[in-house]
Amino acid sequence: MATVPNVPTHRQRQALATKEQIGRAARGLFAERGYVATTIAAIAEAADIPAPTIYSAFGSKAAILQDIAHRVVAHLEVDRHHEDAMHNPDPAAGLRVAAALQRRQFEIMYDVLATYQEAARVDPQIDRAQRIVLANRERAFRRHLTAISSRLTPRVTVDQAVDIYVALVLPEIYRTLVIERGWTPDRYETWLGDSLIDQLLTLK
Repeated sequence: MATVPNVPTHRQRQALATKEQIGRAARGLFAERGYVATTIAAIAEAADIPAPTIYSAFGSKAAILQDIAHRVVAHLEVDRHHEDAMHNPDPAAGLRVAAALQRRQFEIMYDVLATYQEAARVDPQIDRAQRIVLANRERAFRRHLTAISSRLTPRVTVDQAVDIYVALVLPEIYRTLVIERGWTPDRYETWLGDSLIDQLLTLK
């Protein structure tokens, strides 16, 4: 018996479109004004959607930010790229895959990451969410490095390699090099790949 696809109703499509409209407006305001200075009233005005509708759709400003992040991350296929990097038969090429993913993440959502960092300082809900994201990301790094541990330089343990990896992909470094110093994203990606390889691998 054939299964019937789960097609959203007209009302569900409208609700989704409303959330997307709110998210676009909020993301622009967060980038321009910052998380703290952006109010629901300002989002309502920018989105041309009544504030009560925004509260009904999301419940809070933190929920809007989390929804923005989830939508952006969904397009990045982060888990698949981490798997590709980890299983690449050439560890150096695998680290370059990881560098390309990191570059793409920053290109697409640096503003969202910066907003998360600001919001985490004042909003316990965002702080908890950010800690979970960072912990999951570190576990992915550790899995990758453990998988190539036989090729790591004798100078570092897996734990130390994770420390180096986490430090090299800090958003503050991307901001300094690309946003403030004018590096192209291509140059950043090449530098990051070179740095991961130089710091972590014994090349044969």
